[in-house]
Amino acid sequence: MADTKGTRPKIRPVEQWNDAYGFLDQVRARPGMWVRGHSLRELETLLCGYGVALLVHEVDEHFAFGPRGPFSDWLEQQYGWSLALGWAAAIEDHAEGESPLERFFQLVDEFRRSAQT
Repeated sequence: MADTKGTRPKIRPVEQWNDAYGFLDQVRARPGMWVRGHSLRELETLLCGYGVALLVHEVDEHFAFGPRGPFSDWLEQQYGWSLALGWAAAIEDHAEGESPLERFFQLVDEFRRSAQT
């Protein structure tokens, strides 16, 4: 993923995406192409479908963005947010005047950094 200094990921063909993060790079690069109205809840729905496809096709990928997956658990532990309505609703509730989609990408970057330590 791109850093938070305003650079965007390079647009790549789908065969070069390695995992959900590869997909999210493309969403970050062109959000209007992937989610109507830059809706974080729509992105959450897309990622839910991504997770279901992994299960149906028995793809072995560590997927963090399910309704009660590692990303949700991290948000709950890191920020103490209620995730009763899902991670998109929690981020929208705590975006504090910034775009929920942009806040999501900031949180994903933070989540990934925390997983590397």
